Amino acid sequence: MKIISSVLGELETNCYLLLDEQSSLAAIIDPADNAGQLSALLAREGATLAYILLTHGHRDHTLAAPTLHELFPDAKVYIHPGDKRGAGIYHYPPCELIPEILYYEDGDTLPLGALTIEVLHTPGHTAGSVTLRCENALFTGDTLFAGSCGRIDLPGAVPEQMLPSLRRLALLSGDYAVYPGHMEETTLSRERRVNPFLRQAMTQA
Repeated sequence: MKIISSVLGELETNCYLLLDEQSSLAAIIDPADNAGQLSALLAREGATLAYILLTHGHRDHTLAAPTLHELFPDAKVYIHPGDKRGAGIYHYPPCELIPEILYYEDGDTLPLGALTIEVLHTPGHTAGSVTLRCENALFTGDTLFAGSCGRIDLPGAVPEQMLPSLRRLALLSGDYAVYPGHMEETTLSRERRVNPFLRQAMTQA
């Protein structure tokens, strides 16, 4: 498994290339902007794009998805149905911009060569926010950050669901590398120790 991160767009969103090196199949997670740059990255890696995966419907995580899908029409695009019409202040509905879009739910799995991507529904930042788990990696979108968590004061947020979602991540067995939607990478063990939001969530019954 190989993970390559790119910081894209006005809000400096982390976009991830997840690559199964055995099969050269790849998923792009949260194509924030610049489909051409992502296409060039795939070419450099000799990768075949199998999936375009969206952790939630905010425009700063989905902006390049329609163009990327045009460039790679065989790549399947997924979002949780809770965010199929987008989220936030911008009208950028994935279900209208990508008519072929597919929907994943909690517990769904997607094969990527020898890898398996599991969908964890972690609402709070938006109704359709998900965390994607693959081996020892968690792609948390805007649910969990290093030392923080996603905002719950924006249109489309579900504030009462954020702590249960954080608690679900905190209680996962073992340690994981955490690849968030913004800022630096971290680990779940570190966040259990120092993240005040995760620590609060862990005390919830």
